[in-house]
Amino acid sequence: MSESEVTAYIEALEEPKRSTLLALRQTILEIEPSLEQVIAWNTPQFKFKGKYAIGFAAFKKHLTFSPQSAQVMADHENQLADYVASKSSFQFAVDQPLPKALVASLMKARLEELG
Repeated sequence: MSESEVTAYIEALEEPKRSTLLALRQTILEIEPSLEQVIAWNTPQFKFKGKYAIGFAAFKKHLTFSPQSAQVMADHENQLADYVASKSSFQFAVDQPLPKALVASLMKARLEELG
């Protein structure tokens, strides 16, 4: 699985999901350009040093972002208070890209966790 498959996943989405996830992918890669893009669990995932670090997905009425870590989610509980959150991911609107500062904070914590 590869970057082209992640692109195909995103490009197959209707607007505004497509634009929102394209912006999210750009933000992710600006923060950490070395991440490997793959499809796993039928969704775009980003690997760091061979380990799953973060991912996102599109659903009918929302998008999700996952730092793949219950600990990272718990540590950022206050920052995620306005989102519908589960143990390892949270939902966000199809037409509102996530704030870069939030993505950066979650990614920093997850990448540190992976070493």
